[in-house]
Amino acid sequence: MSLKEKINEDLKSAMKSGDKLRLETIRSIRALILEFEKSGAGRELNADDELKMLTTAAKKRKDSIEQFRNAGREELAKKEEAELEILQDYLPKQLSEDEIINEIKTIAVSLGAKSKEDFPKLMPPVMKSLKGKADGKFVKSAVEKYLGIN
Repeated sequence: MSLKEKINEDLKSAMKSGDKLRLETIRSIRALILEFEKSGAGRELNADDELKMLTTAAKKRKDSIEQFRNAGREELAKKEEAELEILQDYLPKQLSEDEIINEIKTIAVSLGAKSKEDFPKLMPPVMKSLKGKADGKFVKSAVEKYLGIN
């Protein structure tokens, strides 16, 4: 089942259940899909596009949570957290810190990356491997820590 089909099904069930937050969040995802379709890309929405779209939406929610907390707006931060939780249902399962670090070590050993000079050689394959499964900021800091940067 494609993301579009899943969203439409979930939209119907959210309407029936009366879950306003879920309905609002699913509508925002549906709006992203419609925006892509009308963008004139001239192609169907593929899995990479779906992942990029959902990851961007989740990142926006995380940034909003941080900004609301800094501004002392806890009620808005909680709403964004609830939306983020709903978005996580559509994203691939996020890896734990240990799983991310193990993946970095495996790739580093295969490439022979050992020092900070190897960062440009190591980071792209790590990000490709962990795409959608881990937060990019955490991956970057874990790679830097592994290579002894900072």
